[in-house]
Amino acid sequence: MKQSLSILFVGESCVVHTIEYKGYDNFAATRYNEPALIMKDVFEREGHDFTHIPCHRVHLDFPTDLSDLKKYDVILLSDVGANTMLLHPDTARFSKRTVNKLKLIKDYVNEGGGFGMIGGYMTFQGIEAKGKYKDTHIEDILPVNLLTYDDRVEIPEGVDLKINPGSHIILNGLPSDLPYILGYNRLIPKENATVLVKNDKDPIISIGEYGNGRTLAYATDCTPHWSPSAMYEWEYYSTLWDRLVKWLAKQL
Repeated sequence: MKQSLSILFVGESCVVHTIEYKGYDNFAATRYNEPALIMKDVFEREGHDFTHIPCHRVHLDFPTDLSDLKKYDVILLSDVGANTMLLHPDTARFSKRTVNKLKLIKDYVNEGGGFGMIGGYMTFQGIEAKGKYKDTHIEDILPVNLLTYDDRVEIPEGVDLKINPGSHIILNGLPSDLPYILGYNRLIPKENATVLVKNDKDPIISIGEYGNGRTLAYATDCTPHWSPSAMYEWEYYSTLWDRLVKWLAKQL
């Protein structure tokens, strides 16, 4: 019987507002996208409990106490910037002290928790460096160092990834050829990092340890656009993520 993990997944949502001009006239439309539903299906398929906090609810729902954070085996941040994690409305409106969520995550990992950051336009440094995770508590715990500028590597023609299945227990039994991706955040492996997947010299999946916990840097998207359907519908995709979170939770 598979052992269930409690996963807190933060991000992978957006509100899109568009204005269309048709000659003299124009109209606006707003819609909400939640690609995290793809990952919900991935993790629940493997028997894990999945709790999702969309970007716009971080200030409302993200735990502000270490004991509450410890209720989760693994925390994953995906495409949600440091500003969203740090800038609580009470700070802006009332100059009130609020919890530093990034430091809270660092404390959580130091005391044995599992943490992963997943790539995108608003993680690591991201588009125009607006992810803003450089020189934060998150960079301290990750197995990679971040650039000081826009770290995106856009590959519209796609790049095929290869692995050595025998190089680590996470990769054991997976095919040597992985599906293609369309881009990633460029990262620099730390000295003690283990790089599981790379493109040339750039790490795509890296793991490491901090304090009593374990961390993951997954440099590409887990959902579109950098991750096409060829990747997230890949027959081994849930197996890969099951292995990654189990490793983070010290069950592998």
